[in-house]
Amino acid sequence: MRISDILRLSWDQVKRRKVVTGLCAAGISIGCAAIVVAMSVGDSAQKYTEKEMNQFFKMDEITVTANAGVSAPGSTGGSRISAEMLEQGKLTKQKLDLIRQFPHVSAAAPFEEMGYMQMVTNDNRNSYVQVIGTNLDSLTQFGHTFAQGGPVDTQGAIVLNYGATLGLNDPVTMDNLMEQISRNPYDKDLMDQYRKLQKTPTELYQKQLQFKTQVGNTGKTRTSTPLRVAGILKLPQGTNADNAQYDKKIYVSIETMQMLQEQLNENKTVTASSTESYGTATVKVDSQDVVESVEKQIQRLRVNTRTNLNQREMVAEQFAIIKMVAMGIGVFILIIASISIIVAMTMSTYQRRRQIGIMKVLGANLAQIRNMFIVEAALTGLLGGLLGIVFSYWVVWGLNVLIMSVSEDKSPMIFIPPLTILTGMIFAIMTGVLSGLYPAVSASRTDALTAIKRD
Repeated sequence: MRISDILRLSWDQVKRRKVVTGLCAAGISIGCAAIVVAMSVGDSAQKYTEKEMNQFFKMDEITVTANAGVSAPGSTGGSRISAEMLEQGKLTKQKLDLIRQFPHVSAAAPFEEMGYMQMVTNDNRNSYVQVIGTNLDSLTQFGHTFAQGGPVDTQGAIVLNYGATLGLNDPVTMDNLMEQISRNPYDKDLMDQYRKLQKTPTELYQKQLQFKTQVGNTGKTRTSTPLRVAGILKLPQGTNADNAQYDKKIYVSIETMQMLQEQLNENKTVTASSTESYGTATVKVDSQDVVESVEKQIQRLRVNTRTNLNQREMVAEQFAIIKMVAMGIGVFILIIASISIIVAMTMSTYQRRRQIGIMKVLGANLAQIRNMFIVEAALTGLLGGLLGIVFSYWVVWGLNVLIMSVSEDKSPMIFIPPLTILTGMIFAIMTGVLSGLYPAVSASRTDALTAIKRD
């Protein structure tokens, strides 16, 4: 008996026993759909979580810092650092230019933090902001979008993020409000008014700002020269004003940073070489999957690197557990379905004893009869798997419609990866095959003469 004959006979039996085949396929389809949907929801949730986390942890970025070197050979106690080692560990402009040429590197720029300073407007409104020195023209390469203006190369030009424009209120108004709150700390209207003021933006584009710092414990302050706001960044996607009010950043050029350090820090001497050597830089890659390989390349330049990939690994571990639990539920449903297949095919074996006996008399061997029942079970599993895939797409479509109806993002969030479809089909077919083993062996052991003599 050829393989084509076995397939034809098996398919004829599947079509003839429509009710039994339909019930068995329905059970398999439910289990298959449960596996596909569970894995798809897990994968989609993991991708969405990683995307959201990337906005805060920047998992596609590598922080590069200067290497302080290692102890010089032969030094006492290993405490001295050789001048040569210190020089080799510097994060220079040449190294940064070389990093930009690495494969998968989409941007690389210095990001020197000056710390938090008091920002003061011309009308005496003030706020504390984080000042960062960088190449202003690289901000767009790191995912920032300008709402007003743009990067300017001239010294004294600054760029504000959206949060830096919030909470700059009239001092008299704020003093009066704080006095009222101190007298009535449980007044809900006063607290709502205060929170509203903290989220109210101020028009600062093309305005002048100054920075102030205190000189030790003397009570004296140092004030910078006026700086012009050349650009204001948009509120990042997925971030609201409630979160933005706590993220106040001002970006200045490296030359402007050097000028501010000279004006505001009496203890720090800044040399001209500061623009050629940096303490910290950030490297952005085009995919999180290549972060490790790019990091290894950067480390060959004898600098230190740091990433936030551990956050991604933690998320992957957590979702792996969720997906395994969900898959276990689907497998449990398939086991229940396999029991129905075993019962149905065992009954089919009993009902077809005469047919099996005739096939043996005509020359069919044990393996051919066994294979016919296994193929029949596999076809039932295949039909159940195909039906389960269709159910999966319906369920995912319904979930996407439900999510989009309550979410601001109107794009589908749940998707079905091709590998998940393949996994579901494999489970469905294997369920059919394994369920058909016992009936197949039982059928192959049928005595031909006894079966033919039966009425």
